[in-house]
Amino acid sequence: MAIIVNLDIMMARRKVSLSELAEKIDITPANLSVLKTGKAKAVRFSTLEAICKELDCQPGDILEYRED
Repeated sequence: MAIIVNLDIMMARRKVSLSELAEKIDITPANLSVLKTGKAKAVRFSTLEAICKELDCQPGDILEYRED
């Protein structure tokens, strides 16, 4: 099972930098970077909600499932 994080794609589409998004959703840039690179083991729904609200997208725009 592979969950792919497409946060970098959505950020590029919205022309939002990592530091700008981190500040707007009140998360450290380091923690957002871990999520963006796909190294996170979990994500809080509140964080996912804040990202979706700020980027005007759906959770499925950020997270994708691909079989190995």
